[in-house]
Amino acid sequence: MNEKAPRRSFRSNDRQPSQTLERNNLITPSGFKKLKDELEFLLRKERPKVVDEVRQAVLQGDRSENAEYQYGKKRLREIDRRVRFLNRRIEQARVIDPKEQNPDCVRFGATVTVEDENGQRRIWQIVGEDEFDLASKKISWKSPVGAGLLKAQKGDEVEIETPRGPMLFTVIDYHYDE
Repeated sequence: MNEKAPRRSFRSNDRQPSQTLERNNLITPSGFKKLKDELEFLLRKERPKVVDEVRQAVLQGDRSENAEYQYGKKRLREIDRRVRFLNRRIEQARVIDPKEQNPDCVRFGATVTVEDENGQRRIWQIVGEDEFDLASKKISWKSPVGAGLLKAQKGDEVEIETPRGPMLFTVIDYHYDE
């Protein structure tokens, strides 16, 4: 007689990310590349262009009433702030290739198919907080749903506290590819 393995149930607060993972900026290789590409664009293209615009505005004379100068300086501050942020995130990044994950359970980078209590199927990839994009079905591993799905296996029922209240998901399948 072939018996099915018993279903396991978890609550999302049973699976909070561990303290050591909290300090890491986990990210997929494609997410890391996007951060580096944005930094490169800001430093090589956008910032030099704005510096030139500010230089041209200075040549026009009175800076106190020069809108181009005021806007340019503000834009430079925004660019510099973003560059500092990107440098910090890249420095702290821990790149994890989903294809190299142990497939024994749902881990960072997994693409997970779940079914909710109404029978609706949803597919999400669990990614880093710098690359989440709901339109692309990418959720952060630190989000309630992402954290709740970590360590689940096929057939597990996971109860996750969401802003709309608790939701019960059944893990249908998961795989690792980017």
